[in-house]
Amino acid sequence: MLRKAFIVCLLAATSGMTSLPAAAARKKADRIPATRVQDLHYGDVLFQTFIGEDFEALTRLEAYSLWQQMPHHKGEADLLAGGLYLQLGMHNEAGRRFETLLGPEIPASVKARAWFYLAKVWYVRGYYDRTIDSLGRIEGKLEPAQEAERVHLAANALMHLERYDDAIALLSGWTSRSTWMQYARFNLGVALLRSNRLADGAQFLDAVGAQHSRDEEMLALQDKANLALGFAYMQANDPAKAMQSLERVRLDGPQSSRALLGLGWANAALEKYDDALTPWLALRERNLLDAAVQEAWLAVPYAFSRLGANAQAAEYYEQALTSFGSEQGRIDASIARIREGGLLNNLLGADDANSPQRGWFWQLQELPDAPESRYLFPVLASNDFQEGLKNFRDLAYLGSTLSRWDENMVVYANMIETREKAYAERIPRADALLAGGATEALASRRKAVEGRFNDIIIMEDVAALGTAEQRAQWQRIAGIEAGLAAEPDSEETTAKRDRLRLVKGVLYWDLRQSYRERLNRQRGELKSLDAALAEANRRWLRVEQARRTAPSTTGDFAARIDALQARMTSLRAKLRDAAKAQSDLLADIAVAELETQKQRIADYELQARFALATIYDRAAESPRPAPAPGAGTP
Repeated sequence: MLRKAFIVCLLAATSGMTSLPAAAARKKADRIPATRVQDLHYGDVLFQTFIGEDFEALTRLEAYSLWQQMPHHKGEADLLAGGLYLQLGMHNEAGRRFETLLGPEIPASVKARAWFYLAKVWYVRGYYDRTIDSLGRIEGKLEPAQEAERVHLAANALMHLERYDDAIALLSGWTSRSTWMQYARFNLGVALLRSNRLADGAQFLDAVGAQHSRDEEMLALQDKANLALGFAYMQANDPAKAMQSLERVRLDGPQSSRALLGLGWANAALEKYDDALTPWLALRERNLLDAAVQEAWLAVPYAFSRLGANAQAAEYYEQALTSFGSEQGRIDASIARIREGGLLNNLLGADDANSPQRGWFWQLQELPDAPESRYLFPVLASNDFQEGLKNFRDLAYLGSTLSRWDENMVVYANMIETREKAYAERIPRADALLAGGATEALASRRKAVEGRFNDIIIMEDVAALGTAEQRAQWQRIAGIEAGLAAEPDSEETTAKRDRLRLVKGVLYWDLRQSYRERLNRQRGELKSLDAALAEANRRWLRVEQARRTAPSTTGDFAARIDALQARMTSLRAKLRDAAKAQSDLLADIAVAELETQKQRIADYELQARFALATIYDRAAESPRPAPAPGAGTP
């Protein structure tokens, strides 16, 4: 949806084509004058863009611009190029083009949407100062939904820049029913907690956590707000307030495990160990992969030990040690598989790197069915890993593009070889044709035809322009006439001559009637003949030129192909290095997460062994509680 919205906004800025009644009703200052595609090459770029082939569209756009094939759409093409760079993740180049192209001639509403989408990209890539700058360039207000998201985006960027007072001022003066309002309050509240500003942060988080909603998305956000506030109160040694927030978290929500853990620690802090066991025992039955569940495996025997039930505490500690040992072995196996390079193959194995949706719009939709996936939910969902995965996928796409172009280079080389062979075969015939003087012979024949035509006009030889049948009849009459002239005069001969004159007169009358029409037709035929001869001369000259230049142009094409192949070889090596570095980076991020989980389990295991040893040591002594098993934090 984001990609589609950006394309619509961008093409509205470049083409200005609008036909909807609502668009027609907008203020005149909010519209771009309607234009139409005047250059075929620009239409080709638009077609590639609409079908989602952004890389191909940008490649053609830059090539057509270099060859000056889009003179009527230069500004529009530059703006479209900025958008395509943006979609392909080349944010610096896109930002540079937008800053230079979104000038005063573009309507404010179009510029506002363009800067809004650019700000979203800067935010995703972590350029928070540029996010603030792009949002500051928006004049006026956007549509209500986008305006709410804009304020949320600005507040988050300010928080990342640790400008909390500015973020508070922004959100305090903003009222909206949009869900973005709740997200902004939540993010600001968490940021304030991390800055040790509990009172300020609690104000925002409590507003989010106490709202009434049936929307699943908002309910999940409520749970996160209550959980964060509850643990903040726990760290501030206020377990009573912590319980009030934690009890608002749903038992069937994704935050329920940590809420149960925190609720147990809040009761334990009030020395209500019986009450603490209730959430901890329920939590202990859940998946051991959850850090909260792992801590519950220690919290339960700790509570039993505080209640004096040492036998039960020891039993639960033994079970925890067995489970922790097995889990560490599975984590070690997952780390080994990741180091062997299996992580990215599993993540992208079912994904088509050549699909149209690439760049910053793409996201990993499904996790692979691999053992390590269950340990990596948090890291795979993180922005840093997702961005790195996008970059790796784009590198894979560029590699496949270079391979496809490599195949094209082979085809082009075969075409040149075929052309050279055809040239070698045709050159003798071309030389013979050029040496035959065909154009001179045709010109001579045309001159003779013109002379004959002029004689017809001067002599008014009407029979010469008759049909073939009429000319044959005329010739036959002339022959008979000559024969009768040689015969002696007699009454019979005179009668024959009179009949012949009558036939000749009738034929002459027919010829004379159509003489002018046939004369004009012949003049037209001569003009057509002249045009044909002129075209023949032009083609003759092109043949002569091709005869002289074909070897050199073929050599130029071959040299260009060789240069391109060398360049692609260099680029392929750079891509391999970049892909290897990106793969190693992602593997390091994943392994670091697994190492953290392994270390946490090792710490829990050490605490369990120490607590178990303490229980055994006090078995012969007076009972005293085991030390608390550690975290009690998110």
